Amino acid sequence: MTKYIFVTGGVVSGLGKGITAASLGRLLKARGYRVTMQKLDPYLNVDPGTMNPIQHGEVFVTEDGTETDLDLGHYERFIDENLNFNSNVTSGKIYWSVLNKERHGDYGGGTVQVIPHVTNEIKSRFYTDNSSYTDSNFHADQTENAQVLQESLPSERGPGADKVPASDSELPEIAIIEVGGTVGDIESQPFYEAIRQFMQEKTQGTCCMIHVTLMPYLYGSEELKTKPTQASVRELQRMGIRADIIVCRSGREIPLSLREKVALFCNVPVSHVIQNLNAESIYDVPLMMEEERLAQAACRCLQIPCPEPDLEDWRVMVDSLHHPLRKVTIAMVGKYTSLHDAYLSVVEALHHGGIANRAEVEIRWVDSEELENCCKKAPGNKEEAEKAQGAQDAQAAEETRVGCGAERILSEQLGGIDGMIIPGGFGTRGTEGMILAAQYAREKNIPFLGICLGMQMAFAEFARNVVGWKDANSAELNPATAHPVIDLMPEQKNVTDLGGTMRLGACPCALRPGTLAHRLYGKDTISERHRHRYEVNNEVREDMEKEGLTLSGISPDGRIVEMIEYAGHPFYIGTQGHPEFKSRPNRPHPLFAGLVGAACEKRYNTKM
Repeated sequence: MTKYIFVTGGVVSGLGKGITAASLGRLLKARGYRVTMQKLDPYLNVDPGTMNPIQHGEVFVTEDGTETDLDLGHYERFIDENLNFNSNVTSGKIYWSVLNKERHGDYGGGTVQVIPHVTNEIKSRFYTDNSSYTDSNFHADQTENAQVLQESLPSERGPGADKVPASDSELPEIAIIEVGGTVGDIESQPFYEAIRQFMQEKTQGTCCMIHVTLMPYLYGSEELKTKPTQASVRELQRMGIRADIIVCRSGREIPLSLREKVALFCNVPVSHVIQNLNAESIYDVPLMMEEERLAQAACRCLQIPCPEPDLEDWRVMVDSLHHPLRKVTIAMVGKYTSLHDAYLSVVEALHHGGIANRAEVEIRWVDSEELENCCKKAPGNKEEAEKAQGAQDAQAAEETRVGCGAERILSEQLGGIDGMIIPGGFGTRGTEGMILAAQYAREKNIPFLGICLGMQMAFAEFARNVVGWKDANSAELNPATAHPVIDLMPEQKNVTDLGGTMRLGACPCALRPGTLAHRLYGKDTISERHRHRYEVNNEVREDMEKEGLTLSGISPDGRIVEMIEYAGHPFYIGTQGHPEFKSRPNRPHPLFAGLVGAACEKRYNTKM
């Protein structure tokens, strides 16, 4: 039997509903319950796959190839379970499905309405213990690929993952469902109505409603105010939904008298008014919520036992996070750096690598477009001008001057770093800056990790400056290049739609023995999640390897280059996959742990 916990938010957005929901998931899993999570997003996009990262943030990719909201990354990192297609439901998916059914005649000629057709469609997507909803338009090849991988690869879940059997003979499974936005938003009303109906249809003790609100502090009167919370709960009640637990976000301790006031006006027990204070790290929140007895309140609502949790591994992880023994600086050279959430999983994976090495990771954000423009316009100083005068002709002199100026700019922006990451992205903007940064890392022996586009730009840089193909580039960025070292995948040639049509989800990779990648992973075959259309051009493989580039990871069929590295460098590695999506705070990804370890070795001249 499945139990349901709905998590909603009020007053303002950005209160941390996702972290609250994920923390509760961790606490329940630590008590032996099987936990799954789901996000309901009211926007009309079918998925976030085509949305601008600077506007929406990161697109998180699941094992089965679904492009989802970044909150699913928090869910996976906290509960340490792989989510799937059904874990992110948008209004776009709902209306798409309803309209397709109408065109197919599934409604028998009836008038299609929000109630009951849209709300019924929403309810059909809520997780069930016998089978998850599967859309007929979902990419079956990605699902099959993920299933094959799951059967062939050893389990990568953390300690305690198999504590509870797959059947529900001992304890029920708990589905935690977060509703995006805030209560009262026009676009989210069908979701709230569907939840109201669903909770009415289920027996008592099956569902629990958690409402996350803001309790602001007014500096003028020097007091916390409960009115925003009261108003938000009343709005929820106006929709026919009663809050069972109220989580109050606050920057100050909430006294018992105010908890009692919230309990009185919002019709909940005092013990169900939970304070959620600001935390130094998001990984502190599960432990803070355990002190606030959030899991006990939820278990009371669901009428299930609440055994003592096993949080020892989480406490050890948090202790390592807060008590580092060293510090390193890693440059993040990307094109979406104006919104750090665009690289959320990369940032978290870096911190996980820091935990593994008992190191604090300081991120230096470098805008690759700005880097590119500065290097192009860098004026030569007196010394550089003199060096340029010794060149044979005017063109060589200009190249020398610009080259010297660019090197100075690179040293100014990247000097003093201990490691570098070039993450993924799409489009031409800022890619020349990425190539310059990759060259700087390679030539200065700076530990380097290139992810997806970052690996491709490192590949192009090597082709230009080592192999000697000065115009080498990706066919995506320069279709006219004579040396398209990165080219469109054959199966992508005739694809015109952008959404959900890339190489997505978990893909296997065979590692070459004796390579850095093989040493880091400690296995012959791995799996990483992918999100790309372009790949290494197989026609240039031999030329690149002749000049010293190692193709350390290849797809099992030998067709796709998955990983590259440079043997003449202490740590220079690129991957076509997105390893950040599989990193966990208490189980860091080997590439990120390896990068931070190499950065520590560089800074402290010690072998980690």
